[in-house]
Amino acid sequence: MSTVLIHGNPETDAIWTNLVGELTDRSVTDLVLLSPPGFGAPTPDGWAATQVEYRDWLIAELEDLASGGNPVHLVGHDWGAGHVFGVLATRPDLVRSWACDCTGLVHPNYQWHDLAELWQTPDVGEQVLEDMRSVSREDWIANMGDNGVTEAAAADMADALETMVDCILPLYRSGAQPAMSELGEIMAAVDLPPGLALDPTADPYVGPPGRAAEVADRLGARHAPLDGAGHWWMMERPGQAADLLVDFWSSL
Repeated sequence: MSTVLIHGNPETDAIWTNLVGELTDRSVTDLVLLSPPGFGAPTPDGWAATQVEYRDWLIAELEDLASGGNPVHLVGHDWGAGHVFGVLATRPDLVRSWACDCTGLVHPNYQWHDLAELWQTPDVGEQVLEDMRSVSREDWIANMGDNGVTEAAAADMADALETMVDCILPLYRSGAQPAMSELGEIMAAVDLPPGLALDPTADPYVGPPGRAAEVADRLGARHAPLDGAGHWWMMERPGQAADLLVDFWSSL
């Protein structure tokens, strides 16, 4: 059975390197790193980079991996978690289990963080992206390092940034509220596979404290706090994260 890891914005699959090492040390095999189009992977012709397109992209990938009736374990981070939520709302049959951070995204009262709201604002979002393009590679790596990203992962992100910026605005604008709260309503009404709501408590992007626990209860998932960890917990606390994941999978 495959274990699929999906990252978000503005990232590449290099964010998983430390966690993959820890999982491999714990005898987890058949790990698959999926890069959403534009985020470390090419975009197909005509790609509009909307939330629904990313959901359908992931469904197609999972249909290939789950052929023969073998649903997968999914691990999602940031918008990767958002893509997982889209799959859970429409094709839960493809999923043996899910483990995601950013569960606050589908809380009924979620409000997007400040930068996301700038991206979602016409004209303002375009200017913010131009400012992102103007940052030097060295400054980008340093800034990401200040936020808990390893130098190697930050460098990989910097090298993929030009493609990312073409996808950021349509993705965030298609996910503007009430899109995410409505997705949460759908998920709450679906018979979901077992879930693990990863909760890095110092993540500034997912709403007030306690949201992950509330969403976990609403979705019938296990709540897994990572006390004091930030948005890039898989690089800050790879050993702890691996222990939580392996314990969860072992309980199924």
